[in-house]
Amino acid sequence: MKTFGLKASLLLIAILVFTDCLNVEGQVCHPSGKIRGKKPPPGECNQGNDSDCCKEGKLYTTYKCSPTASSHTKAYLTLNGFEKDEDGGAPSECDNQYHSDDTPVVALSTGWYNKGSRCLNNITITANGRSVVAMVVDECDSTMGCDSDHDYQPPCANNIVDASRAVWKALGVPQDQWGGLDITWTNA
Repeated sequence: MKTFGLKASLLLIAILVFTDCLNVEGQVCHPSGKIRGKKPPPGECNQGNDSDCCKEGKLYTTYKCSPTASSHTKAYLTLNGFEKDEDGGAPSECDNQYHSDDTPVVALSTGWYNKGSRCLNNITITANGRSVVAMVVDECDSTMGCDSDHDYQPPCANNIVDASRAVWKALGVPQDQWGGLDITWTNA
């Protein structure tokens, strides 16, 4: 009888650990609020790389979190300019520098950026049957936007990997298809 009780207890513990792991993997990031768009002053919204400008009065969803990162985190790859006077705006958050678009660098949504904990670390991005290693140099702000600090662009969604041209080239995506692509990524 003792053996049965011990086996039942171990089985129950294993089930609880397994279901807890499923809960972590399936955690959902809920919106944290909304901001109202402001019309950018003339010439103040850089629309390079097909970037959007905020629309007067439109409500934009904000996030303080991102989906849980895993060994195969699903994300949406976007195109960003990391050089001076491009749609990335200011120098990168991680090192206060601009970066060549011919270098594989990325900005991560606020939750994944995690207050800079991934700064200057590499991630591996996989899509289109290929992988590329890129360095995290910036945050794609999911909490703010539609102001001069954010080049009058809306806040990023919570699942964005905003990448330089070099990343898109390395993934073998034809240039006329650059801008948005479903990917997976992991810490390198």
